[in-house]
Amino acid sequence: MPDQLPPGFSSLTAPGRAYVPQESMLAVETRKRRLFIGLPRETSLQENRVGLTPEAVKHLVNEGHEVVLESGAGEPSKYSDHDYSEAGASIVYTPKEVYEADLILKIAPPTLEEMEHLHAGQTLISALQLGSLSVEYLLALQRKKVNAIAFELIKDPSGAKPVVRAMSEIAGSTVMLVAAEYLALGNEGKGIILGGITGVPPSQVVILGAGTVAEYAARAAIGLGADVKVFDNHLYKLRRLKQNLGAPQLFTSTFDSYTLNQQIRRADVVIGALNAEEGRIPFMVAEDVVSTMSPGSVIIDVSIDQGGCFMTSEMTSHARPVYRKYDVIHYCVPNIASRVPRTASNALSNIFTPILQEISQQGGINEALFADEHFRSGVYLYKGSLTNAMIARKYNLRYKELGLMIAVRN
Repeated sequence: MPDQLPPGFSSLTAPGRAYVPQESMLAVETRKRRLFIGLPRETSLQENRVGLTPEAVKHLVNEGHEVVLESGAGEPSKYSDHDYSEAGASIVYTPKEVYEADLILKIAPPTLEEMEHLHAGQTLISALQLGSLSVEYLLALQRKKVNAIAFELIKDPSGAKPVVRAMSEIAGSTVMLVAAEYLALGNEGKGIILGGITGVPPSQVVILGAGTVAEYAARAAIGLGADVKVFDNHLYKLRRLKQNLGAPQLFTSTFDSYTLNQQIRRADVVIGALNAEEGRIPFMVAEDVVSTMSPGSVIIDVSIDQGGCFMTSEMTSHARPVYRKYDVIHYCVPNIASRVPRTASNALSNIFTPILQEISQQGGINEALFADEHFRSGVYLYKGSLTNAMIARKYNLRYKELGLMIAVRN
């Protein structure tokens, strides 16, 4: 019978027996932290989306996290409280209860009334909506001593903004459906089809901007047979748009005032899809140009939440989406993606779920911000201090460098 070896040792096969220690696995300390996530019911009339779907909630709960949902939060996206309860979420019936969570995930920025439920050290992930931001709002949020992250500013490793990209894809695809609806006679439009048929000249579509919204809007319009013209001052965006659409003959131009004004006057549909640069829209269409458009034409200002692309633009809502000025139909709803909330909620959930998992894996929000520079790009308040230089300059406020604050976070 072989000699009994001590635990953790093995014999050498060479002559002359010796005992050598075997390698053993050491316990590795895990930094993973359990999250307590709150999903409030949106109170804005403009907002129908929810940050996490029941499927995402089930996934997070199975990983050991706690999710609390305010009753009715998923209903505009056609998700019931029962769906979330079955997924493992706790259903509560007052804002105070849901805001007890350590991390609040909501879509619209919290109202001043909702802000009262926030507490120091809490993390808020929501939209910021720079177009409607005010100094008073920022100061009120600062007083709560929270960490605030604007999800539209979060970047991925490629430098792109995934939430903006996803919502822009939805908005671009949706605007042409909206345009087709309001061009029809039933909505007192021109009574024409968006696109074209054999023997009939195609409808004229002008798009301001050459980003994601423009790409998806142009793809939809071209697919319907419309004549599309795209304007942007960034030549690399115009070139990329042609390549992405596989449409080398697509009409593109910089903002040459004469050419643009002539095309707008002839257009059946004009889409404003410019992104704010340094806090402002780089180009706006004058009122006298809009006044020369033919009666029943349609303007859709996707950039209304950033100030708008047209001098005649005024913010509207999903309940009352349009108005007429110079007999031109204006559609200026700020969150077009909320028109299809279930699709938009799924897209948002696919982005937020990995972010929440990363926060947990890193050991909490502070550690995640320290480790991930792309995630840091969305932070505008850290422990109540303003950390976004662009916002600080716009409103003449003091700010602190986020990197320095995180480095001495202990």
